[in-house]
Parts: sequence; structure tokens; C-alpha cells
Amino acid sequence: MAVQPLPPNKLRRLCSQDHYKFETTADLPASTTIIGQPRGTRAIEFGIGIQSQGYNTFVLGPTGTGRATAIERFLQERTGDRPTPPDWIYVHNFSTPHIPRAISLPAGHGAEFKARMAELISNLQRELSQAFASEAYQDAQDTLRHELEKQQNDMLQALSHKAAEQGFGLLNTPSGFAIVPIQDGRPVTPEAYQQIPLEERHKIEEQRQVLVEEMEEVLEDIQQKQYEARQKMHEIDREVAESTSQRHFDSLRKLYADHEIILTYLEEVHQDVIDQLQDFAPSDERAEPVDLRRYDINLLVNNRDTEGAPVIIEQNPTYHNLMGRLEYEMQAGMVTTHFTNIKCGSLHHANGGYLIMNVHDLLRDPEAYEALKRALKTQKIQVQLRATMQNTQVFAKSLDPEPIPLNVKIILMGSPYLYYALYANDVDFGDLFKVRSDFDSTMPRDRDHEMEYARFVAARCHEEGLLHFDKTAVAAVVEHGSRLAGHQDELSTRFGMIADLVRESSYWAGVNGRTAVTAADVQQAINERIYRANQVEERMREQVMRETIFISTEGEVVGQVNGLAVLDTGEYAFGQPGRVTARTYMGEDGVVQIERETEMSGPIHDKGVLILIGYLGGTYAQKQPLSLNASLTFEQNYGGVDGDSASSTELYALLSSLSGRPIKQGIAVTGSVNQRGEVQPIGGANEKIEGFFRICQARGLTGEQGVMIPASNIPNLMLSMEVVEAVAAGQFHIWPVQNVDEGIEILTGTPAGTRDADGAFPEGTIHYAVQNRLLELAEELKEFGDEK
Repeated sequence: MAVQPLPPNKLRRLCSQDHYKFETTADLPASTTIIGQPRGTRAIEFGIGIQSQGYNTFVLGPTGTGRATAIERFLQERTGDRPTPPDWIYVHNFSTPHIPRAISLPAGHGAEFKARMAELISNLQRELSQAFASEAYQDAQDTLRHELEKQQNDMLQALSHKAAEQGFGLLNTPSGFAIVPIQDGRPVTPEAYQQIPLEERHKIEEQRQVLVEEMEEVLEDIQQKQYEARQKMHEIDREVAESTSQRHFDSLRKLYADHEIILTYLEEVHQDVIDQLQDFAPSDERAEPVDLRRYDINLLVNNRDTEGAPVIIEQNPTYHNLMGRLEYEMQAGMVTTHFTNIKCGSLHHANGGYLIMNVHDLLRDPEAYEALKRALKTQKIQVQLRATMQNTQVFAKSLDPEPIPLNVKIILMGSPYLYYALYANDVDFGDLFKVRSDFDSTMPRDRDHEMEYARFVAARCHEEGLLHFDKTAVAAVVEHGSRLAGHQDELSTRFGMIADLVRESSYWAGVNGRTAVTAADVQQAINERIYRANQVEERMREQVMRETIFISTEGEVVGQVNGLAVLDTGEYAFGQPGRVTARTYMGEDGVVQIERETEMSGPIHDKGVLILIGYLGGTYAQKQPLSLNASLTFEQNYGGVDGDSASSTELYALLSSLSGRPIKQGIAVTGSVNQRGEVQPIGGANEKIEGFFRICQARGLTGEQGVMIPASNIPNLMLSMEVVEAVAAGQFHIWPVQNVDEGIEILTGTPAGTRDADGAFPEGTIHYAVQNRLLELAEELKEFGDEK
């Protein structure tokens, strides 16, 4: 046969340790760079460099590549020298209380201002209370009260004397002062008053009315005196408050002389303190506790400990986590709030820097996505109730805080599918996310990237306190990276999975009593991970061994081939052989694929079946009709089938059935085929080979067993050392084929055959036998029809 089995060195690319100049990863510095993503890195650098509006970044790529952590570190390294954004505070708006005022302060100054204001109010409470309780203040108040009382008494006594001279008295009744007639020093009773002659009573009433008018004038004078006294007392209070508070406010004004908004706020606070002095009276003079929260400072964003531009990862980008929220309180059965209940969101924290989110998480809350777009378009962060809450809650009082200017770069991460869906269906998306950063799941495998793997391992060991890896262990990790990438010349960039392998290898090295991780520990970590996940695989293999599932690994059978499929249980994927059979007989229905007819197959598989018909027609029906009935099926398949990787397997079964040549059952087959008979590459080559190998191994390797794969899949081979060693020992074989002719020769041991000058196939070949059988079927069908 022209096709020879692959040598062991083609089955797995080993990692040379010659270019590793370290003994263990302890000798290497921790690397925080983004590894193997030059296209994506360049796009991110462009996105953070350009300052025009709308140049936010969408990072495309599969999960598990460590994008979030890598991008966070990447940004931190490049933004540490950028200006630190300001602090933001909310304060009470004394002119419009329902619109709290937003004020920015240099980084770290917000906490200082909050502390100074708290100290100011505390000092005012203490000192004003002391001033109002002082002896001098009380003396001044007493003097005013005594003067007022003396003036009142003098005016009332003068009126009382005048009334007495005319036979009247000034009485203080529950309803106020009154002028009444007096007889024998006592008020005249109503009965006695009625005994007085009518004419005399008229005179008495006239005199009384004159006195009543004078009394009213006196009482008005007394009210005026009381008002003037209160004004004087209020002036004294203001003077005391001014003298007590002035120095405190003056000291703050000096500190914030260059901050006009703060000076305006301080002036408003000072005026409110003077206007609301009753709130600072001694506690024993207050009827109930006083709420002084209007003087509080709501430190919304505190960048005191921030160095450079902030880089924030929002793991749960809900509406409130993103935009901030208003917290509410229950008072007298009603929902109310206060400006100190304004809480910031991740947009506030990232303002002046970068915010990283997963778009899949963001789209879980459509209101959050819409609010983010609104903030980016207006360049403002508005803290307000989400729309759904506005329609369901009853509020006694709500707030409409001033918006905060927004200057942020958004980095969204997501799959290509979500990117294209948003780009096609959201009219705003293209204008707001103008930078596309493609993260690949693989990178080239060369010495530089193998060294980057070593640095990545070192970083995990340094940062997480893991056992360090020796050169053999790093090489084993690199080889596993190629296995994950599915290519000998590539390495996986799913560094989340690589990091897990590093952690687990360190654990097993510790269990084994080693001070450094070796290749054996890495292999044990891989084996243990497989063992934790491969119960389904083992159960299916047991069914094969018990012959519950029919799989032959020895002998020869006509029209029967071992196909290979990959089953994925989520964390673990494995190869599983399946028997494919073909029966051919007289008829005109052509090729019938049983799974297709029973709707157990997918569209890609159905396409592969139709390609088989094209191959048969192109190869055998140029000068004769293609008249046959053929049935194909995956035996014992009850779960459906899709994909075209078994199309070559089905074709081999058909050719065997038509030619009558038996197929070696020790060989399993994978590969798709086109209409010209070329065998095309497939996925999961490693898993398929290893799946069939394990069954052959369990039954006993004979030296004639193996797997036939597309030749174009050779670079994808990163087989386990167990398979490589079996191949090296001549107990198992991997045949690479380029076309159906090569494959059928390996499976049957019979030449495929090439047309001669007359267009005929040589006798003793597969194609000759198939051609003759098809001609026989056509002639028999014609004869049968003629007889009828």
C-alpha cells in the first residue's frame, strides 16, 4: 500500500526544554502581559488612546481566555501615570431640596471635606448650645424680659387706675382683659346690674366703651412691645451665633478659597445655621430630637486610594450596580428618601477611567443596557429610579439628583455571535462601540510563546503561593496547551484552563511530597481531571466489552465499518466508536440513510449523504445508470447524529457492500468526503483515536488495529503518550489518507483501481467490482421490468 502508518514523532509534538534557561519558575518574574493576542492588544491600545466620543471597545472571543483579568492588568500598567479622577460628593440643595447638588473635589479631598463639615457641625452644636446656656446670654434675655414685663405692668396699671377712678375695674379673664363696673370693691353681678335704672346703665355703658377702646389701644401697644422684644432677642441670638460660628466658617473659606462652588455651599450652610438656631439650642430646651442630616456630606466617589485612572470590573452589571441607586426609608407608612441615601454605581467608580463588563451579563438586565447607552450618549450619569420601580412604588418624597459628567471608556467582552447580533439589531451599538478587539483562542507555538507559557506559570505560582514548576513540568503544560488548541503548531490562549492545571499540578506535587512540580505531577493532574469527568465514557466502554454495544475490533466483514464520533459532556469530551453498516440491492430508490429518513439526523449529516450520491454518480454512472437501492445506518444509535465526519465511513461501507470485499474490523475510520472522493479534515481527531484505542487496548492490542484519519489532520494530532508508545511498539497504527482510494485499499487490502486508456477499471480492484455490481443491478432491474 502507498499509505504508510504515521511514525510516533508525528503523533505528538514534544516540547524541547533546551531553550528554558531556568531550573524552576521561581527564577522567572511574574508576567502580567496579554499573551498571544497582538491583534486584540493593538485594538485595545487604540481604544484607550483615542479620546473621541464613541470609541469604546468590544472584545470578541471565547470564554476561558482570561480576558477580563488580562485586560485589567494591561490597562493598569498603561494608566497608572494618568491623572487620578476627582472625588464626587452630594450636598443638600438649600434652594431646591429635591435636587441635591453634585460637587467634584480633587482626589482624596472629598473625605477631608466630609470630615471637616462633620467637625464644623459638631463644634457648632457644642459651642452654640454653650453660648445659649451662658450666664451673659441668660442675663441679656432676662433683662429684655424684665423690661418688657415692667412696660406691660406700667401700662396696665395706668389703665387700671383710670378705670377705678370711673368706677370700673380691669380684670384678666380666661378670654382676655375686660372692663367691668365695680361696686364696693367688687365687680357688679349681672343681677345687680339689672337693678340699676336704665338711664344710669346707659351712662355706665358709654363710660365702659370709652375705657374698652383705651384698653384695646394699650393691648396693641403691649403687642408691639412684645414684637420689638422678640426682635431684640432674635438679634441677640444672631449676634451670638455669628460671633460663635464666624471663625469656623472663615477657616473653611480660607481652605477652599479657590473652589467657588464650595464657597457658595458654605455660605448657604452658614445662613441656614443662623436661620435655624432653634436646632442648636440646648438639648433640654428641645421638644424632640433635631435632624441635622441636611449638613451631612454624601461622599459618593472616594478616589483617595486610587492611583492613576481607575480600572473597574463589574461582574454583575444590573441597573443599580451600574448607574447607582436611591435607597428609601419608611416614615409614617410612606416611602421617602434623603440625599445621603444616594449610592454610587460602577460607572461612578470608573469615571475618568475604564469599566470592563461581560455583555452577556449586561444584557440580562435590558434597562441596564439602555441606561448605559443613554449615559454614554449624554456623557452624564443620572441616578434615578429604574422605570419598573417608578410604576409600582408610591413615594412621599423622592429626589432628582444633579447628573455627574461622565468620562469613561467601556470595554465589553462577549462572543462573536452577540457582537454581530448587536451590530445588526441595535442602531446605537455601532456608534458607541467603534473599536473591535478580536481575541483568538489559539496562538502560534514557537519558542517565544513557549517561554510566555513559562512566565504565565511563574506568575500563577508567585501570586497564589503555589509550588514552582521545573522545566519538565513547564514542557508538559506547553504540550497540554497544544492539546487544548487541537494543533501541534498552536497553543491555547484559554488561560483560565491553563491556570487550573497549574493549581491542580501544584496540589498533586504537594501530595506526592515534592518541593517543585514535575512533568509526572502535571500528567497526574490531567489524569485525575479525566477520572473525575469520564464516568460516562467508562460506562459506554463497559457496554462494548460486555457486547451490549456491538463493536468488532478483529476480523473482516462486508459492508461494516467502525465509525468514530465525539461525545461532549461539558467539561470532558471523548471518542466513541459506532458501527456503520450498508446493504445494497436491486431498485431505483438510490441511497437511503435510515437516520435521515427517521429524522434522527441533522442538516450537515444529510448534506454528507447527498455528497455520497454525487461521488457514486461521478465515479460509476458516466456510461451506465446508477440504479440501486442502498441503506445506510449507524447501528444502535438512538440519540440522533449530525456532522459530516462520518461521510467517508458511510462511503467505505457502501463500496464494501457493492464490491463484496470485506473490511478489516480492527480499523476505525473518520473523515468527511467531497464529491471527488477527497477526504477532508474533521474535528476531534485526538479524542476519536484515543476512544478506539482504549477499546482495542481493553480487548488486547493485536498489532493490526488502528485508526484512519484525513491526512490534513496530521497537524492536529496531540495524542496521549499511551497511544504514542503503543504506535512506537507496533501495536497500534494511525493511517493518514488523502482520498477514498487510499482509504478503501487500507480497509480491504485490495487496490482501489485506476481507469485505463479505455476508461475501464482493472480487474481485481475495488472500483472494478463496484462498477460491475452496479451494472448487474441495472441489468437485473431492467430484466425484471421487462418480465413484468
